[in-house]
Amino acid sequence: MVSMSASSLKSTKRTGLFFVLPFFLIFVLLLIVPLVYSGFISLYKKGLIGGNRYVGFENYITMIHDPQWVSSVGRVFLYFFLQVPIMLIIAVFAALAIDSGKLRFPKFFRIAIFIPYAVPAIIGCIIWGYIYGKNYGFLNQLLGYLHIHHVDWWGNSTQALGSISAIVTWEFAGYNMIILYAALKGLSTELYEAAAVDGAGALKIALRIKLPQLYPAIFLTLIFSIIGSFQLFTEPQTLNLQAPTVLNNYFSPNVYAYSVAFQGQQLNYAATISFSLGLIIAFFAIIATLVSRRRGGDSLL
Repeated sequence: MVSMSASSLKSTKRTGLFFVLPFFLIFVLLLIVPLVYSGFISLYKKGLIGGNRYVGFENYITMIHDPQWVSSVGRVFLYFFLQVPIMLIIAVFAALAIDSGKLRFPKFFRIAIFIPYAVPAIIGCIIWGYIYGKNYGFLNQLLGYLHIHHVDWWGNSTQALGSISAIVTWEFAGYNMIILYAALKGLSTELYEAAAVDGAGALKIALRIKLPQLYPAIFLTLIFSIIGSFQLFTEPQTLNLQAPTVLNNYFSPNVYAYSVAFQGQQLNYAATISFSLGLIIAFFAIIATLVSRRRGGDSLL
């Protein structure tokens, strides 16, 4: 019996490894290998004579003193603190509202808020480009009917960040809402029922019982948002023609790396920017994880 049990255990392990292997290979080939290669070529610099030569951390020193890179990173930090809290508050509110059972047509509401995520990002940017149009855009036409002066939504980098934040919130609030709503559906209803018997209303149940249990899912969406914020690319790149001087080729680190690689043909420096961006994302994701564990296991606060 013991030998059969051991044999069965080995067979189960082999079966598990067999199912995990395809993902592991794809993960290594499409993430680990490019990341290692990016870090490798960032240590080289292309010379006029002799091709690439090893320069150590010279590219990183150049990057730290590069005003365009510094401004792009600072802009992304501002974007994160501006956009992510608003998006997550909307997602949490929508998830709690749907789960409360007090909404009419909850299925329609759930689909309506999720649909923008299903729209390709470039198509969404084109739609919002028309909405933000300076002379004939929907928002400025609406302001005209109200006898309010037209607004240049891309007037400066701060206004542009606000405009892009609205687009990204529209795109991803529904995605985060689905994650939070799925977490709510997995919670035990015994506490809700006991609180309702004690006279607690829907609002008190949502704030005192559901929300604290939702912290692990909120933390997960926060990690996704950190990664997404530092990967900002599609929106400024697609809407560049609306404000080329504001949505320039160093508006975000990803846009800057793209322009350096494909317009400036500086592949080694572009690899330096990309690899550094990956390290920054990993650093803040780890910090968020450590803060979450220190404050209460898997919870966010």
